[in-house]
Amino acid sequence: MQITFLGGVGTVTGSMYLVRTNRTNLLLDCGLYQGKRDESYRRNRKLPFDVRRLDAVVLSHAHIDHSGNLPNLVKSGFAGPIYATHATRDLCGAMLPDSGRIHEYDVRYVNKQRAKKGQSPMEPLYTEEDALSSLHNFIGVGYDRPIEVARGLRVTFLDAGHILGSAMVLLESETDHGPVRLLFSGDLGQPDLPVVRDPTPMPEVDALMIESTYGDRQHPPLVSIKDELGAIVNTVAERGGRIIIPAFAVGRTQEIVYHLHELTLEGRIPAAGCCREIPIYVDSPLAVNVTEVFRMHPECYDRETRELIAESTSDDPFGFHRLRYVRSVEESKAINTAPNPLIVISASGMAEAGRVQHHLLHAIEDPRNAVLIVGWQAPYTLGRRIAEREPEVRIFGEPYALRAEVHTLYGYSAHADRQQLLDWAAPRAESVRSAFVVHGDPEPAQALASGLEGLGYRHTVVPAPGDQVNL
Repeated sequence: MQITFLGGVGTVTGSMYLVRTNRTNLLLDCGLYQGKRDESYRRNRKLPFDVRRLDAVVLSHAHIDHSGNLPNLVKSGFAGPIYATHATRDLCGAMLPDSGRIHEYDVRYVNKQRAKKGQSPMEPLYTEEDALSSLHNFIGVGYDRPIEVARGLRVTFLDAGHILGSAMVLLESETDHGPVRLLFSGDLGQPDLPVVRDPTPMPEVDALMIESTYGDRQHPPLVSIKDELGAIVNTVAERGGRIIIPAFAVGRTQEIVYHLHELTLEGRIPAAGCCREIPIYVDSPLAVNVTEVFRMHPECYDRETRELIAESTSDDPFGFHRLRYVRSVEESKAINTAPNPLIVISASGMAEAGRVQHHLLHAIEDPRNAVLIVGWQAPYTLGRRIAEREPEVRIFGEPYALRAEVHTLYGYSAHADRQQLLDWAAPRAESVRSAFVVHGDPEPAQALASGLEGLGYRHTVVPAPGDQVNL
């Protein structure tokens, strides 16, 4: 078995690994590389392998940095199966067409600028129609059900506890030198996250590919995050402000909604004497569609979520009475003139595109308001500039004074932190022959590799892009 590390190495984006056996070429993930526009376009368009020789794709989960280049793969001639869990397949049914629409919109904007300079137009990486076509290739598979994807090669999905449907991928191959068991962690979730189950314990394997997004740091406890969220809501509501929360449509939005639902049931928001109620708007058509997928997959819920649903007399955690899902542009615009206090959860998670920019534009210069940052923000993004509290930020090219309060709650990350990764990997330290640290920036990856060596992992490698290893 040979692994070629094509993406998701030296960075936390563009997850892509080619696995070759004597008979099969298998791709683990086919994610979009996300970075500066020109570099991203170039790297995503040119697939770094021969599509005609690829037999199958196995997808760990639906986040775009893992799934987002699948439409381009199919458009380029791939006609084989894409294996994923049932929930991942359904999430991709919402997310990939949305990604295609974004590519079309971005290229229209870029081509207007290129036309002014006399430059030739660009084509989108793929379109909404391309994304819809790629969905025909998906095959849904349940957790813990081994399937033979090719002769002598079996795949089993194990719950990774990251987002709905997320999976570790266990590959078992019969080679000329005997059986080999490789585990790709995918993105591992934190224990005790709302909604989804905890990650499955690490099975007995020969080799491990482990993510390292937070390989050098630890998260605050989730309980304190919920308490802090409640305190922020009440403080802003008491002074008659609004809270704007840029949040990813998959996972993060549902986790925040879940905690707001719990705080409401517990009578902790709004504070006594503050106001009768605080309307909560989820303003993202994709988040609305994704939340419908969440409702379709109770088999992925943890025990606490099932009990909350069973005990609630009138609400489900994704649709309680004060929560309002917004689809139309007209409804979205109306939020900006609605009376305070209120909460708006809107994409994108790094405030780089989408409706959240309009809500920020209307709220950011009023000191009564607050912006709540609930996830890691990439350099050069609007979300990063707000998180760093720059005195002035640009929205749609225009400068705005940042007078609203800014709060950061990074504990909402759906990724396990350093200690959680090490605790998960520790029981297999003596039996794993090789560990490959992937999906992390250089410093977190090296830090996690050192941690694994401290546990007793004998052969630990941080691969570079293009590296190949034989198991």
